[in-house]
Amino acid sequence: MRIQNRHKPLTVPQRYLMMTIGILIMAVGVYFFKFPNNFSTGGVSGLSIIIGRLFPNSLLSPSTVMLLINTLLLVLGYLILGRSFAFSTVYCSMLLSLILAGMDRIWPMNAPLTDQPMLELIFAVLLPSIGSAILFNLDASSGGTDIIAMIVKKYSNMNTGSALMVADVTITLAALIFFGPKTGLFSILGLLMKSVMVDYVMDSFRSRKCFQIITAQPDPILDYIMTALHRGATIEDVHGAFSHNQMTMIITVLNRAEALMLRKYIHTVDPHAFIVITTSTEIVGKGFLSI
Repeated sequence: MRIQNRHKPLTVPQRYLMMTIGILIMAVGVYFFKFPNNFSTGGVSGLSIIIGRLFPNSLLSPSTVMLLINTLLLVLGYLILGRSFAFSTVYCSMLLSLILAGMDRIWPMNAPLTDQPMLELIFAVLLPSIGSAILFNLDASSGGTDIIAMIVKKYSNMNTGSALMVADVTITLAALIFFGPKTGLFSILGLLMKSVMVDYVMDSFRSRKCFQIITAQPDPILDYIMTALHRGATIEDVHGAFSHNQMTMIITVLNRAEALMLRKYIHTVDPHAFIVITTSTEIVGKGFLSI
């Protein structure tokens, strides 16, 4: 199987640009939809909402509280985790806190944008989930309760996922006490949506199309895959169980845009080709995920 990868690894500036975009998307969802509605769906942002709303007439807005907590957690993480504490986490955590603090000064939010809490809950979950998925896809993190989870993991047998879930559930349930049943139930629903949405968005980013093409015209298709799409392929001689005609099966894996181009091309050179297309989120090997 010959594999070529035209998608080069991201350079350091490109990686930090993508992390910045992910943080911006996350900040918009948190500031404009999560904070004004008191949707405490876990994490440092949820904890900041609870602490900030306990002091409504002080300078401790949720954005300011989030900046203070993230700074404290970053110092704590560096002292406890040492060199294993990634600089990208420091960058993302501080950037998110500073953007939220800047939004608080430029565009103070004293009330929700709309009178539709369910609509705002969707955006309060969707936008941060997209931002988180971008960061996770880059092996980065926005810090916050992730730091707590890493510390807990270092000193106990609890895994990171369990530690994060315990922290998020505790913060979310606190919304029932501080903001009443309506906001509390919305927060619980938001936490459930978040757990599903992050996985869905990450799978969407990583999804690839696996082609199994049975054709009598393999040469032009192979040439198009390797020359135009710069991908590799596996070929195998096959024959029909009913007709006993000798055919060639081509196996290749492409992203969505390349898959659409290949489908159109196959239709022009061999309209009778039999094509099986499956979606996968885990492709391991050269040109895709590393082992």
